[in-house]
Amino acid sequence: MNPRLKRRPRRQRPRLITKQHQHRLIAGTSCVLLGISLGLGLRFQASAASANEDLCREIISSQAVLSRQQLTQLLTVPERENREAIEAIAKDPYCTLDEIAVRAGVEAERAAYPLAFDPDTWLVVLYEDEEYAGYDVKLHH
Repeated sequence: MNPRLKRRPRRQRPRLITKQHQHRLIAGTSCVLLGISLGLGLRFQASAASANEDLCREIISSQAVLSRQQLTQLLTVPERENREAIEAIAKDPYCTLDEIAVRAGVEAERAAYPLAFDPDTWLVVLYEDEEYAGYDVKLHH
């Protein structure tokens, strides 16, 4: 054999993903998928519990709606104002919802007002001991 035609030994290409990297990649992907599935499960539980809390306990005025002007006025009322300040602007609510505990040991009454310009959106007003304690906006389907 001719010495000039000697074959060069093949260079081995370095492996981009070693066995150790494969195990880490699989473990990491599994953790991410587990976290996502747990997060979605908790989210569905929370939305189901929230949906039960948002059912009307008693219909007060089936024609009640809030206009844009009333909504603007309501949003300027400071917290801890007397309940009459809210009722002077909004009159009777559409319905009352179940009471909830916003703070430890204090039950909050809730009154729901559908918006005249978007009836599927409700302004839920919270009262603690005849005082205005805040509001929440709920999408009602």
